[in-house]
Amino acid sequence: MKTLIAATLAAVLAIPAMAEVPVGDDGLHKPDWLQDTFKDLREDLGEANAEGKRLMLIVEQRGCLYCARMHEEVFPDPEIDALIREHFFVVQINMFGQTEVTDFDGTAMGEKEMVKRWGLVFTPTLIFLPEEVPEGETAAGAAAVAMPGAFAKGTTRALMQWVLEHGYDSGELFQEYLIRQTR
Repeated sequence: MKTLIAATLAAVLAIPAMAEVPVGDDGLHKPDWLQDTFKDLREDLGEANAEGKRLMLIVEQRGCLYCARMHEEVFPDPEIDALIREHFFVVQINMFGQTEVTDFDGTAMGEKEMVKRWGLVFTPTLIFLPEEVPEGETAAGAAAVAMPGAFAKGTTRALMQWVLEHGYDSGELFQEYLIRQTR
């Protein structure tokens, strides 16, 4: 019996602990690398550029199991966490929120309406913006790439690297880049 208890205890201790990420009053995870901004995307892009970082929007909703998975299992990965902290300026958008967002074209509306305007239907969705957005463009139209859904650590890390390397400008599809990285 002692052997069984010892084996069970050893197995439980071997399971990696899930990251403790605080959850805000809106039901969304609030890692410390999120930027607290007025959600004026032109200003956010300016701040990101001033810090030498890429602007990333993360669209989420309360109760999203896939959002929780990203915050508890994927983003805490040491390599991904370091990439986010060093290279990305992250602004959270609540798919059903009412906080005003000002898009690059100057249109201002609540988060829920803006998410509809952008045509987003999945959470989480990561939107990576280029360093410069043409006048009159929306975030959805200007996006270097948008990743709808939750992906594994390797795919998420590779996508972030591909964005940082401007892979979207090279003509190499992300899927080709991913295959090349995993060989």
